[in-house]
Amino acid sequence: MTGPSSNKRAERVEIRRASKNYGPVRALDDVSLSVAAGEFVSLLGPSGSGKTTLLGMLGGFVQPSSGSIHFGDLDVTYMPPHRRDIGVVFQNYALFPHMSVGENVAFPLRARRLPKSEWPGKVRAALAMVGLTGYEGRGIAQLSGGQRQRVALARAMIFEPRLILMDEPLSALDKQLRESMQIELRELHRRIGATIVYVTHDQREALTMSDRVAILKDGRLVQIDEPKRLHDHPANSFVASFIGEASLLPVRRVDGSSVALGSTVLRSARTVPNDDGLVLAVHSEKLLIDDGNADPASNRLTGTITDIVYQGESLRIFLALPDGLRLSLRQPSHHGAYRNIPAPGGSITVALHPEDTIVVAKADE
Repeated sequence: MTGPSSNKRAERVEIRRASKNYGPVRALDDVSLSVAAGEFVSLLGPSGSGKTTLLGMLGGFVQPSSGSIHFGDLDVTYMPPHRRDIGVVFQNYALFPHMSVGENVAFPLRARRLPKSEWPGKVRAALAMVGLTGYEGRGIAQLSGGQRQRVALARAMIFEPRLILMDEPLSALDKQLRESMQIELRELHRRIGATIVYVTHDQREALTMSDRVAILKDGRLVQIDEPKRLHDHPANSFVASFIGEASLLPVRRVDGSSVALGSTVLRSARTVPNDDGLVLAVHSEKLLIDDGNADPASNRLTGTITDIVYQGESLRIFLALPDGLRLSLRQPSHHGAYRNIPAPGGSITVALHPEDTIVVAKADE
């Protein structure tokens, strides 16, 4: 869901069948991806999936072995980075420690040889945008990690680039600050309307901030979708396991709307794939303890509690099913949370609504 762009220079980005080989290693394999002007797209995947290579291609730091890169109608495949008109925020921020905050933010203006008389106004506006009004004269060493991250953002945005690339810019922050900055980045994107491509290995971060998320595995694009659809309609078992907290249970197809888990038949509100290798992806937050109030149409599974783990805002409850399979569910850790939960070793029945009964094909290993 992309809002109207307030950045008139925001650019549509298109990657066409891009591949990258490093000797015998294929780091990126025939990837095509379109990013609308003003859209925030995250590249998400495990280490070695190709997300950093793809970001490097957009920035001009990596040359594709084949394929092409386009900004709007302009082919930039072999254009050097300094001519692409992009802003970049690196994982380590890459700020100049000997320069003040204002000098760091103004550096792109100097590199582009804008009249010096224009610098102060643009620096003030960029710092105001990231909540650092009045910080022009401070040294980098005087700033916290979150403030340095904001300075890097201001520097990347000061010249209104056609595209902003971000390479895990929040990874060095502690959990609380990281989550706070995710919301701030989301709001900032809504205000400035820039086209942003963001690399992360953190699925919650990607879901929180992005208009769409692109999942990569072994150099290939597996799925790109809006966060909710990606979570609720995964393309295969890899996406289901990578997005959210899912137990993957082997099932067999009964018909177009039901599967068998051992001797238990489960109905799904979605079409069951006609595939030999099927997996039921059970997200822990979708399971409810069957206390008599669950929807009568829900599927029900009975198992033995093996462990209950307190994790602050929630309890994670681990179950062993009769056929040896295991799954888990989450419950809020409020005062009444323990009322309907037997102690480990006790039996419990959980309910899974047909809308949350997600059956996918097993991904290739």
